[in-house]
Amino acid sequence: MPRLFTGIDLPGDIVERLSMLRAGLSGAHWIDPDNYHITMRFVGDIPDTEANQFADALASVSFDSFEIELSGLGSFGGNKPRAIWAGVKPSPALQFLQKGHERAARLAGLPPETRNFVPHITLARLRNVSPFAAAEYLAGYGGFVSAPFEVNRFVLFSSRPNQGGGPYIVEGDYPARDNAYGGDGEEAA
Repeated sequence: MPRLFTGIDLPGDIVERLSMLRAGLSGAHWIDPDNYHITMRFVGDIPDTEANQFADALASVSFDSFEIELSGLGSFGGNKPRAIWAGVKPSPALQFLQKGHERAARLAGLPPETRNFVPHITLARLRNVSPFAAAEYLAGYGGFVSAPFEVNRFVLFSSRPNQGGGPYIVEGDYPARDNAYGGDGEEAA
C-alpha cells in the first residue's frame, strides 16, 4: 500500500538557498534538502488499484509552464509550533494546477481534500520548541525571498511511513503542455 502525494520539485539553486536556513533553532528536525518540494495533493496510504487510477488520472491534468517565487517563512501549530516552512507567493496558475490535482483525485475515487491549499515547503519539523524560540527564528529569517523559477512539471511521489518525511521516490513525471514536446515537433523522451 503506497503512501502517495503530488508535488513540485525545486531547482537546485532554490534548494541551495533554502538549505542555508537550516540552523539556529534548537529542537528542529531539519528536512533533507533532497526532499524539499511543494505538496500539491496529499493522498496518503491507498491500495495499489487506487494508486494506479490516481496516476492515470494525473495524466489528464493539463497546464502550461508558469513562474512562482518563494516569499517569507512561517510556522504551523500556533502556540505549539510543529513545523517551519517557506511560503509561496500567491499564484493563480499554481491554484489552477492544484485544482487539477484535486479533480484527478476525485476521478480516481479518492475522498475530497478537506484542508485549504496552503502552498509551502516544509523546512523543519519541530519537537518541544517553544513558541518564543520559533518566533525568534522567524524574526531572523522570515524575510526570505527567492527569484522566480519555472514550474514545467509536477511529480507523483511515494514515501514510507516515518517521522519527518522522506526519502521520497518519484513514481511519475507529468510535464507541462508546452514542455511535453521537443523543438522539432518530436515528443520529448
